[in-house]
Amino acid sequence: MTFEKMEEQHTISAWAAGTLTLGKDLVVNRLGFGAMQLPGPGVWGEPASPEEAKAVLHRAVELGVNFIDTAAFYGPEVANRFIQEALYPYPEGLVIATKVGAKRGKDQSWSADMRPERLRAACEENIRQLRLDPLPLVHCRYMEDADVPFGEAVGTLAELQRKGMIRHIGVSNVSLQQLREAQAVTSIVSVQNFYNFAYRQGEDLFEVCRREQIAFIPAFPLAMGQFEHFGSRLDALAQRYHATTAQTALAWLLTCSPIMLPIPGTSSRVHLEENIAAAGIRFTEEEMMLLEDHGSH
Repeated sequence: MTFEKMEEQHTISAWAAGTLTLGKDLVVNRLGFGAMQLPGPGVWGEPASPEEAKAVLHRAVELGVNFIDTAAFYGPEVANRFIQEALYPYPEGLVIATKVGAKRGKDQSWSADMRPERLRAACEENIRQLRLDPLPLVHCRYMEDADVPFGEAVGTLAELQRKGMIRHIGVSNVSLQQLREAQAVTSIVSVQNFYNFAYRQGEDLFEVCRREQIAFIPAFPLAMGQFEHFGSRLDALAQRYHATTAQTALAWLLTCSPIMLPIPGTSSRVHLEENIAAAGIRFTEEEMMLLEDHGSH
C-alpha cells in the first residue's frame, strides 16, 4: 500500500513504524518524540504557549508515541515539568528516557556535569520532576569539557542501577571507543548520537549498533531544519510519495535499520502530525540505493 493510499484511509500512527525492544523488556514504537523543543528558544525558559506544548504531548501519545526523550537540563526543568503535568499518571507502556552528564549555565551555556555526586543528584532530580521511580532509561551524555573519564561516569550510573534507581542505561554523543568503555562496565541498550540523512558522522558506531542489536537514537533526525543539505534526490522521493522533505528524511532513517529509533521534536501539533505520518513510508531497496549514491558521509 502506498503512503498516499494509507493517508486517505486513516491517520497514520507511530505503530506503523514497527517496534523495537530496549533491553529485554521495554517495547516501543520506532518513532518517538524528543522534548528538547518544548521549552523556549535555545532550549531555555518557558515557551510562548505552554498550552500548546502540553497539547503536543497529549497528541503524541494519541498518535501512538510511547517513547519520549527528555532531560532535566532542557529548560532547565521545563520539558520534564510539561511531561509530568500533561501525561501523569502515565499511560501503560509509555517509556520516558532522560539524560544526565550536562548542565546549563545562567548564560545559557552547556557544560559537563559528570562527577559522581552530580550524576546521582541529576537522577534524583529526574525522578522527582517526572515522578518516575525507577527511571526506565538514562543516557550518559558525553561532553568534551568533562573532567571525569567516561567509563567512570557510566560506572556511577551502573551503581545507581544496582540500587534500583535506573532500569536501563544508554550513552549519548559518544565515539565507538567510548561505547566500548561503557560496555566494559555495564550493559548498554541504546546509543543517542547526532545522525541524519545529511550528516552521518560515526557510521562505524552505527554499524556496531546494528550488528549488536543496540537501539540507535538519531539526535536531530531532521538536521535542525537544514533541509537544503538533504539534496534533490530526497526531494524527488518526497514528490513520489506526496510527502514533505522532513517526512522523507524520517522515512529514510526508519528504512535504514530496524534498530533505528528517530525522536523528532517539535512544539507544534501540526508538525508533530506531519512527523508521525512518516511512519507510513517505507522505501524500496532501489530507492535507498538512489539515496545512498547522493547522501553525504
